[in-house]
Amino acid sequence: MSKVLIIEDEVAIAELEKDYLELSGFEVETENDGMVGLKRALSEDFDMFILDLMLPGVDGFEICRRIREEKNTPVLMVSAKKDDIDKIRGLGLGADDYITKPFSPSELVARVKAHLARYERLIGSNMPENDVIEIRGIRIDKTARRVWINGEEKQFTTKEFDLLTFLAQNPNHVFTKEELFREIWDMESIGDIATVTVHIKKIREKVEMNTNKPQYIETIWGVGYRFRL
Repeated sequence: MSKVLIIEDEVAIAELEKDYLELSGFEVETENDGMVGLKRALSEDFDMFILDLMLPGVDGFEICRRIREEKNTPVLMVSAKKDDIDKIRGLGLGADDYITKPFSPSELVARVKAHLARYERLIGSNMPENDVIEIRGIRIDKTARRVWINGEEKQFTTKEFDLLTFLAQNPNHVFTKEELFREIWDMESIGDIATVTVHIKKIREKVEMNTNKPQYIETIWGVGYRFRL
């Protein structure tokens, strides 16, 4: 549920805005003093701010400026002032929208929904994508540590996953058992490189159609293993 902070000194207007937003599924907090509202805006987590311009303590312009120094949260300014200069100033300070009194409560709700949807899309587009390796039917999601073989998810132990990922990240490179052991096991099982052979066998059982004729992890006799592109 999105959380909205209304900073409005006219209690009746603040309560009206609050009622309509709550009916539309928002969680709403109100403050009637500019200084108190500013402190809450900077110290608490809200998904949107609705600011009146004329406030006791600190006006809406200053609150907007301070919010923009620290947050990208959407800001909607509400004012009885209809002068273009006030709109220009408010938008110039970083407000996302400006609505003049009197206004329809349904219009306020519509604008809040629109700006929140836009903000969520923006945040979503900036989320880093998972690091994925895809090679001939094998999909390795390094971020989620999941593996799919021809669309079917397979379960891998930690070391099996690490070994498969390392080989897939270095295709056509031949690694000795000793090199793979140092890379994947480090000092955990020093001296027991046979564990590499065991893990290669287990990985092949999960990724290969025919373990006797591997298509992915090849044995280079007398040397080691490679992941074939």
